[in-house]
Amino acid sequence: MTVHATATQAAETGLDRRADFCRDIARSAGAVALDGFINRVAGFGMKGPQDFLTETDAAVERHLKARIAEEFPEDGFLGEEGGGAIKSDIWVVDPIDGTANFARDIPHFCISIAFVSNGETEIGAIYNPVLEELYFARRGHGGTRNGKPLSVARTSDFDAACVEFGWSNRKTNKRYLEVLSNILERGANVRRGASGALGLAYVADGRSDAYAELHMHAWDCLAGLLMVKEAGGVVAPFLSLGGLTKGGAVLAAAPGVALGMSEATGIALEAGQ
Repeated sequence: MTVHATATQAAETGLDRRADFCRDIARSAGAVALDGFINRVAGFGMKGPQDFLTETDAAVERHLKARIAEEFPEDGFLGEEGGGAIKSDIWVVDPIDGTANFARDIPHFCISIAFVSNGETEIGAIYNPVLEELYFARRGHGGTRNGKPLSVARTSDFDAACVEFGWSNRKTNKRYLEVLSNILERGANVRRGASGALGLAYVADGRSDAYAELHMHAWDCLAGLLMVKEAGGVVAPFLSLGGLTKGGAVLAAAPGVALGMSEATGIALEAGQ
């Protein structure tokens, strides 16, 4: 066996371990989040305009950081609440995506976990602990929801599409409303569920035809973008544009509506899609 083949085999073995581990910690973190959701005290803090914070966010992130450090001490960790150092192998985590829903007793929130190696998202998990829905994807291996294969919708007419357009406080309301108007004028129905990670997972699962947002952080979108690609969908570039550290625009769609969403939002798709 050549040195290259040995290195490749070792890398695959490492990804196998991390894939199994990712599923496990998504569920264990979900248990922490669910306990906090059921037993939470009314009220919440604010990090900024419409940017909510609860005690459970920090508890879930501590749980994930400790589990990862114990199992893979050489890997980096980047979390929404605590940040982290960038490494070539890094876990990117949103402890609770949809905190505004969580804080208001709406069971539409999730834990989002991605593993990135050398600039590629290799593994992603998104878990809604209330519905016990675990979305999982591995690059080149497809995606699943609770073991069922993911596949994007076959919608081909934009005026029959149901899409989600997330709001970001990093962009002006004027720009948001311009894009929203563009989408509506093309005939699509627009939703906003206030969890970008679940919005992306729903595109991968065919529950929604597209998801777009003018700015997202890496922890919000990396797992979901991988799922959409593995489910046969089309996405805009993110990591290649510096999204890991800076964030950026996000677009993920079923092929039949991808061009229409790109034109309506002004978000360019990856080359060749």
